[in-house]
Amino acid sequence: MIKLKIKKGATVQVITGSDKGKKGTVLAVDSAAMKIQVQGVKVQTHFDKKEGLLKKEGFIDYSNVKLVDAPAKEKKTSKKAAKSKSA
Repeated sequence: MIKLKIKKGATVQVITGSDKGKKGTVLAVDSAAMKIQVQGVKVQTHFDKKEGLLKKEGFIDYSNVKLVDAPAKEKKTSKKAAKSKSA
């Protein structure tokens, strides 16, 4: 499996295709197929028997986007550090 630089929650910009220039946040990453799902990009119509017509984002190729802003990393604090702060 390949380690990708773009992670879920990152902001990316589409650089090729019909949605060129659009920016959005990454909703899902499929690292095996090297595809990502971006909010507001490649919106497809899907018919569901219960809910009717739905619009949802499709997967686009990883190489068709560039990273604009990476998601903020959360700092993990150990139990000892958290305990000493409260004491």
